[in-house]
Amino acid sequence: MKRLEIVCDVAGKVWKVAAPPGTRVARDDPVVILESMKMEIPVAAPRDGTITELRVREGDAVAEGDVIGVLD
Repeated sequence: MKRLEIVCDVAGKVWKVAAPPGTRVARDDPVVILESMKMEIPVAAPRDGTITELRVREGDAVAEGDVIGVLD
């Protein structure tokens, strides 16, 4: 399968990393959970695969459209 970037839909702060590199995920599994406006918002895997790269850590601020990781 082709590498696919995981893109953040909303701005916020990374509250929790749910799938570190090496984790096998299914479509719609949470990769990270953001805190935005006092709500927890999951950023989900766009398809089945393995997280090969994570570009954020807990506590990092992210903007809408930021690439947070790579899925193989």
